[in-house]
Amino acid sequence: MGDQERWQAAERLALVLTEGGLQRMSARVLAFFLFTDADTVTMGDIADRLGVSAGSVSGAVKALLATGLIERLPAPGSRREHYRLRENAWPTLFSTQNTMVRVMLQAAETGIATTASGDPAHARLAGMRDFYQFLLAELPGLLHRWEQTRTSR
Repeated sequence: MGDQERWQAAERLALVLTEGGLQRMSARVLAFFLFTDADTVTMGDIADRLGVSAGSVSGAVKALLATGLIERLPAPGSRREHYRLRENAWPTLFSTQNTMVRVMLQAAETGIATTASGDPAHARLAGMRDFYQFLLAELPGLLHRWEQTRTSR
């Protein structure tokens, strides 16, 4: 795959990520991290490759740092900060979803408490609660099984 095809594939992935709910610049920056052959990169490297301002990259990098997908690295002798895709990016991201699962669970429980048992909304909210309780209980085992498959390779 040539360089041009490689970066076209990265842009296609970014489009899919955007359609999946990620902010456009965060999606493009994440795709950059997935497709780059560099061990570490600076915001300037990303901005140059994507043809955008360093300011727009900065917000995306902060968002990806907050989700745990990328990490900041020390770069002795460099005045710029260096970043890379986290080694266990996907399990880390999935683990942070526990917070959202708990928020959804709490929202369902709050709704259940404010509706009567015969109310259709009560039944729908109970289904929501049951799903998120199930998901929350399954996540640790799922991540453990993932780690087992990784170490057995």
